[in-house]
Amino acid sequence: MTQRPTIEVAVVMRRERVTGPASRWQPWRWVLADVVAHEEGFGTVPRLLYKNDSEERWLYPGYPVELFKDDGEGYYLNVTTQAPCWFVLWRMEEESAAADEPKPNPVMVSLSYHDAGRWLDAQETVEQVPAPAPVVAWLQAFVDEHHVIEPKRRKRPESFRSLTDRFGNPVSITTEKKSGGGHG
Repeated sequence: MTQRPTIEVAVVMRRERVTGPASRWQPWRWVLADVVAHEEGFGTVPRLLYKNDSEERWLYPGYPVELFKDDGEGYYLNVTTQAPCWFVLWRMEEESAAADEPKPNPVMVSLSYHDAGRWLDAQETVEQVPAPAPVVAWLQAFVDEHHVIEPKRRKRPESFRSLTDRFGNPVSITTEKKSGGGHG
């Protein structure tokens, strides 16, 4: 069994103060701040990196990002954009596990447009941040090796298709009136 190309990353989430009229209902919000290469010193549990009166940054370590041969098109769509990026699916905790209030919980990290699309279709929270040049080069090498661009096939115009009834039988169309009055 061959090993899939994999890198391990950590997710940085930022809690920022909401300003303006919306702050009456929601004084804080969480956003994706960054995706960085995982390092052993990060440990295995989320931890607070920085905090002041208007912002907090939390590090969530240990997310594997695997590349799958059958998702070559999803990676191709990402790597050929002007700004290739990481996609992160995250959810808020229902109840706080380690702090006085709920925190975000990154669930998955991907480089595939198809993954991001499926997550968005499922109405998940998905955010993106730019991927660094070495990751883009790694992804490009994978796409070059495994993605085959499908040739576009010309679709036959609908007006040239033969007509059939709901049972699949050929239909004939005429402009002659078969019954009724009105023949002068």
